[in-house]
This record gives sequence, structure tokens and C-alpha cells, in this order.
Amino acid sequence: MQAIVQETFGGPDILTVAEVPRPEPGPAEVLVRVCAVGVNPTDLWHRASGGLAGGETPIRLGWDVSGVVEAVGLGVTIFEPGDEVFGLPRHPHPAGTYAEYVTSPARHLVRKPSSIPHAEAAALPLAALTAWQALVDTADVQPGQRVLIHAAAGGVGHLAVQIAKARGAYVIGTARSAKHEFVRGLGADEVIDYTQVDFTTVAHDIDVVLDAVGGEYGPRSLTVLRAGGVLVSLASPAEAYLADEARRLGLRAAFMIVEADRAGMREIAALVESGRLRPQIDTILPLELARLAHELSHSGRIAGKIVLTVG
Repeated sequence: MQAIVQETFGGPDILTVAEVPRPEPGPAEVLVRVCAVGVNPTDLWHRASGGLAGGETPIRLGWDVSGVVEAVGLGVTIFEPGDEVFGLPRHPHPAGTYAEYVTSPARHLVRKPSSIPHAEAAALPLAALTAWQALVDTADVQPGQRVLIHAAAGGVGHLAVQIAKARGAYVIGTARSAKHEFVRGLGADEVIDYTQVDFTTVAHDIDVVLDAVGGEYGPRSLTVLRAGGVLVSLASPAEAYLADEARRLGLRAAFMIVEADRAGMREIAALVESGRLRPQIDTILPLELARLAHELSHSGRIAGKIVLTVG
């Protein structure tokens, strides 16, 4: 089969198309014929530095996948060949979905919503699960709460806006002015242009902050939380130092890594089928143009997600 591979770490130019052996599903696994994969910031991080892979090469990128079950391994009862599925196999461990075929633990996948095509389904797993696990599992967002979402036009942010609204929250997003119409269209009640306005001067009495930016955004976000508020950081493990400061202020701060999660994926699929969650696709490219997809991702001008299609 064809797959995107890299023999070293570096810029997008190190990504190449290569012929590699097609995998076989082991016990409790399925083989998926890949139709589409989502491109995420963590893909860029792993390409450049190895990320959680520990610096070992070669590596194969990709976690998001939407496709068709080709074969099932020993003991699998929940899927059959021909089933359309999507999910986040093995994360945070390597999955290698930038390929024509991929194996996955069967219970890291769920049935693809029939209301959306594979390209849209592939844009969901990592970003939507991140938003779900941050807002629901970690922060337990409740109706009427005020939720501030940084980078609200981004891959995680634009889905987080929709999930928070589905939970009944009042949602404030930060984004460049050119993306305000986009963010409001997702359901945001307010949008702050972070290039023109210091969000700490206009956001107040916030119950939950979702921070995918990091750096100074973490400590600044603590200042807008009301007593008992929660800051969920997705930026880097370094943000864990905020936990002590948050406790001192009567707040809570947590750093989160998304995990493969069948229960969460089923909730996401249900939101899609109900019409309350829809990924926004900025660009669709064929798998062999993964290098270009990464270049576009580095531009910082993407609204929504980039998706690679296969076949």
C-alpha cells in the first residue's frame, strides 16, 4: 500500500510517499480501508520533533481516520467488513493513518454518521474528542455557564464552540476579525479580536476557559475566571505549573491530552446526527499532497480543518 513516511525530523519537505506492507489486523483489531484523514497540529509537532514518539525514526503520521472496515481480527464482534467507521485509533500512541490502510483496536472506532461524507467525518475525531474531553469530561460545562474559547476558529476551537452551545453555555470566542463571521456562524455569542483587544479587559465572570494557545494566555486566562472556575490547557505540559497558581486563587487548572475514547466518539456522532455539530473544512487535498497540507497548516490562516483524501 501507499503511505506517507518520514526518515528524519524537520519541515514539511521530509514527507514522502512510499510503498509499505499492508498491515493485518490482530486480535480485537480491524483493518480499515482509509477514505480520509484529518490533519492536526500534533501531526506537525511529531513531524518536526518526534513529539510523543520519543525521537525514534522512521515514523508514520496521522490519527484521525474515516473509512471502511476491510477485515476483522480474532474476537471482533461489533463490526463486519463493509461497515463505515471513524475514530482516533491508538492515540496518544502511533497510529499511522496517513496511508491507504490502517489497523485499529475495534473499540477505538464507531460507525460513521450517515449524514456526512468521509471527508467531514475524518475532520472530527481528534479535534472533537479534545473539545469533548475538555469541556464535558474535565470541566463539566453546564447550561447557562460562560465559556471562553481561545482560537475559536481553529480545528479544536470551532468544534468546541458548537459543543459548548450544545451544552447550553454562553460562548465567547477569540479570533482575528476576519474570522468573526465564521465563529458567530458556529453559534458564538461574542467574539473578541485578540489582535486589537486584550481579552482580559472584556471577558469577565467566566466559568470555563479552553486554551489551545498557551504561553501568556494561561496565566492571563486565570484572571477572567470567577471563583471555582476551570482553565483547561491544551498547549503544552509546561502549562501544568498553572495548577498551583489556580489553587491559590480558588480556581482549577488542568493540562489535558486527548485519548482514544469510544464513549466520547459515540456522543460526537450523536451530535452530528442531530445537526448540532458539523466540522468546517478549509481545504481538501489528496494523500500524496500531505506536504502541502502541512505547509498550509503552518500558515496559521486556516479556518476549520484540512483533510487528506485517499483513493
